[in-house]
Amino acid sequence: MPIADHKSSSDGKVWGFFKRPFRPSGNAAATTTSSSSMSHSHPHPNGDGSVPQASSSVSSVARSLLPTRRRLKLDPCNKLYFPCEPGKQVRSAIRIKNTSKSHVAFKFQTTAPKSCFMRPPGAILNPGESIIATVFKFVEVPENNEKLVDQKSRVKFKIMSLKVKGPMDYEPELFDEQKEQVAIEQILRVVFLDPERSAPVSVVCV
Repeated sequence: MPIADHKSSSDGKVWGFFKRPFRPSGNAAATTTSSSSMSHSHPHPNGDGSVPQASSSVSSVARSLLPTRRRLKLDPCNKLYFPCEPGKQVRSAIRIKNTSKSHVAFKFQTTAPKSCFMRPPGAILNPGESIIATVFKFVEVPENNEKLVDQKSRVKFKIMSLKVKGPMDYEPELFDEQKEQVAIEQILRVVFLDPERSAPVSVVCV
């Protein structure tokens, strides 16, 4: 029976095809290898859903590059005005306000500690609290009969801030113990007022 013989040979061919071992093509093998390498090269999230350490280190670096947010508001903001009276000790006032929601300590520094000082030299302010500090400066007599208002003053003042946990007594050592948390709020420049003028002259420091 020719028809029966033909069917049996056809069935053998069909089953023989499915018995052959499966060998992926070149493109499929490359895709499998690429997927495997990618799964090993990229870190998987931690089981608890936390970010891997590499990502957290990048975040810390990014935060360090951000500008520091000011904790204090100064008035005047970047200058101290002194009357031009050579040979005398003069003074200027500055208002310091805590604009943050935390307690903040501030500290005063100057490039001329022998002839300049502030009262108080530092304090701890409650959130929203303000204080008026007085800066004292001895005005030296200019040489060669030059007007002091025409000379440049190298004296500068610096206001620093530090966030503290709560109300406490002010101690200057706080700024040494927590140097990494200290922020420079503002560097103040000197402006001398000409007694013959009611308005301040231009800034005369560098």
